[in-house]
Amino acid sequence: QVQLVESGGGLVQAGGSLRLSCVASGRTGVSNTMAWFRQAPGKEREFVSAITWSNDDTDYADAVKGRFTISRDNAKNTVYLQMNSLKPEDTAVYYCALRYGSTTYFSGQRYDYWGQGTQGTVSS
Repeated sequence: QVQLVESGGGLVQAGGSLRLSCVASGRTGVSNTMAWFRQAPGKEREFVSAITWSNDDTDYADAVKGRFTISRDNAKNTVYLQMNSLKPEDTAVYYCALRYGSTTYFSGQRYDYWGQGTQGTVSS
C-alpha cells in the first residue's frame, strides 16, 4: 500500500502563489510517476501535471502551462506543485496521485493511489 498526504493549500488572492507538497510513504516502488489532479465544485476531476521518477519527463495541462511547475525530491519521497499567477478558476481541491512505472498519463484511471486532497482557493 501507498499513502499520499498533501499539504500547502490555502486562500490566496488572484495573481498570488501557492506551493503544494505531497509526501508518499509505503510501497512506492523502485520508480514511479507522480501527478497532480484537481476538482472544482460541480466539475469533473482534471489532470494538472505529472512527473516521472527521474525528472526527465513532465507534462502540464494547457490551462496551467507557464504558471505551474512540478518537481520532486526522491530522497524525501515528495512531489511539489509551485503555482504562480493564480486565477479564480484555479480554485479546486488538488489531489496527488501515484502510479508505478515511468510514464506520465493524463487519465486518472492510470494512477494507482490517491491522496485525500488539499483545498486551494483563489479570490478575485
